[in-house]
Amino acid sequence: MTLLNKTGWEIASAITVLSALSGTAAWLIFRRRPTPDELEAARRKFLVQSGRLVDGMLLDAHDIPAEDGRTLKMLFFNYRIGGADYECSQDVTAVSSVDTEKVRAGFPCTVRYQPGNPQNSIVVAEGWTGLREGLPQYPVYEDPEPADVDMKPLRHGRK
Repeated sequence: MTLLNKTGWEIASAITVLSALSGTAAWLIFRRRPTPDELEAARRKFLVQSGRLVDGMLLDAHDIPAEDGRTLKMLFFNYRIGGADYECSQDVTAVSSVDTEKVRAGFPCTVRYQPGNPQNSIVVAEGWTGLREGLPQYPVYEDPEPADVDMKPLRHGRK
């Protein structure tokens, strides 16, 4: 029977396919998987690079104890896109530039969101913030100079 005789190229191709499959399986088993913190950092980076901006409102900012003993700094915010209201939260523990004590509820903020997935949104990331310092402060003049009383009012049409 001729089916039991294998040629050299058939044996070489079988060895190549088996080694490729075993290499792929080994890579899938032993590869380093990203941690949840790395996944969140990649999400923030993606939204900073390609997210759209919309105005939102800060609802609350406070610390929440986690199950593993850590304290999470959370921002709660809402925004409207295309007539749909979204209320979201963001863990800003990894972003060191945010102090939840200084964040005031009820203030407007800027939200970055993913256009095809609007519930994927952030207010703060590394190198970008949608938080506003507060309401604009206009200069106050304590003693303005008095108006010049020597000037005669101009009459329109006459010299």
